[in-house]
Amino acid sequence: MKTTIELPDSILKEAKVIAAERRTTLRALVVQGLEHVISEKHVAAKDRAKKLFAAMDKVPGITAGKRLNRAEANAR
Repeated sequence: MKTTIELPDSILKEAKVIAAERRTTLRALVVQGLEHVISEKHVAAKDRAKKLFAAMDKVPGITAGKRLNRAEANAR
C-alpha cells in the first residue's frame, strides 16, 4: 500500500545514508523499523501479562491452580 509520511529533513538525510550503507532502500529501512516497533509491542504485552499473573499469585485465594483456562472462562 502506498502512503505518504512527513519526516524531518535531518532524519530523512540520515535514513538515506544508512540505507545506502546497508545497500537497501529507504522503503525497506522504514518497513524494518516498523516491524521492530510492532514486535516490541507484542513482547511488552507478554511482559505485562507475566507481571499481572505474578501479582495475582501473591493475592490470597488466587493461585495458578485455581485460574480458569480460556475455555472455562468463555463457558462462564
